[in-house]
Amino acid sequence: MMTSSNIAKMSNNAAEKNKNSNMSALRLFSLILVSLILQACIQVEGLDDLRQYVKETQETPVGSIEPLPEFKPYESFLYRATSLRGPFQPLIRVEPSEEEEIVKNDLKPDFERPKEPLEAFKILALRMVGTIHMLGEGELMALVEDGNGEIHRVHKGNYLGRNYGEITQVNETQLDIVEIVPNGRDGWMKRPRNLVLVEKSE
Repeated sequence: MMTSSNIAKMSNNAAEKNKNSNMSALRLFSLILVSLILQACIQVEGLDDLRQYVKETQETPVGSIEPLPEFKPYESFLYRATSLRGPFQPLIRVEPSEEEEIVKNDLKPDFERPKEPLEAFKILALRMVGTIHMLGEGELMALVEDGNGEIHRVHKGNYLGRNYGEITQVNETQLDIVEIVPNGRDGWMKRPRNLVLVEKSE
């Protein structure tokens, strides 16, 4: 038999369970609501960025790919030396230069000729100090001072200097000389020089 106290306890227990059930439902509803709000915010922001990206992509001009270049087929060539000019043969005939002609000629000093006194000195050590006329013949001769201060009389055909220099002309103001010197190609070449009269200072 249920007493009044039992009935009161059962009522209290039912009320407590109902209260707890209501609290659980409210918490669950709150969590669901918060989740939906957050998801909606995320979706809205994500969609804006996506729409902007799609729009920019669609507005980008479409590029074009250039076609590949055309390559001409390789044409082989058969070289026949019997019918064509040699690859190292010049196109035109090359005339030898003046220096090459000098190498080929037979120019050289007369090594058997007796040396003259002024050939013992360098031409830069010699000075033309005057001229004289030979009596009877009327030939003009030059007076040349050597490196030792001695005076020598010379005329056309005499030699002086160490490069086989031959006097080719004598006049009142200078001696014209032609030397024979090495050309650097195992040959010899002529080189004109002159010895100018040294005027006396007053």
